[in-house]
Amino acid sequence: MKKKPRYYPPIAAWNIGNGVWTARGYSCAIDLPPLHIKPHTMAEIRKYHITVTAKTHFIPEQSDETAERYVFSYTITIANTGQIAAQLISRHWQIIDAHQHVQEVRGLGVVGEQPLLKPGDSFEYTSGTAVSTPVGSMKGSYQMVAEDGSSFEAEIPEFILSVPRVLH
Repeated sequence: MKKKPRYYPPIAAWNIGNGVWTARGYSCAIDLPPLHIKPHTMAEIRKYHITVTAKTHFIPEQSDETAERYVFSYTITIANTGQIAAQLISRHWQIIDAHQHVQEVRGLGVVGEQPLLKPGDSFEYTSGTAVSTPVGSMKGSYQMVAEDGSSFEAEIPEFILSVPRVLH
């Protein structure tokens, strides 16, 4: 009999110690205490579960091919598919162009907000980015705090930024 592959959930649960989050000035740099992985059962991981989806759009009127600047908007939907309310505290993005140059972006909240999502709730926002190639990608994570005080990360799955008709 063929053995089924083991299921690994799309998020990781993290215990960040005293849970202190600070920001410095307008840069929104975040100081986090060292992360310590706390083992969780499957039921505990489903308790803290956030699903993230993305839609992208190329913006030709803000792009300049001769200057190697390709601008995209992206609309993110963050849904609490877990069993406990959780608040988005901060974000970490990796924006990667076709040459594998990586831009790291970290900051508090999203579009100036730190939404609290009850089970079944979702939050949608639109933002933008620019890359130096016609194709790129984005991925990252949101740092969340559940109403019971547990901290965890919600994965932002990688999605593609592409000028129309560049990829087949």
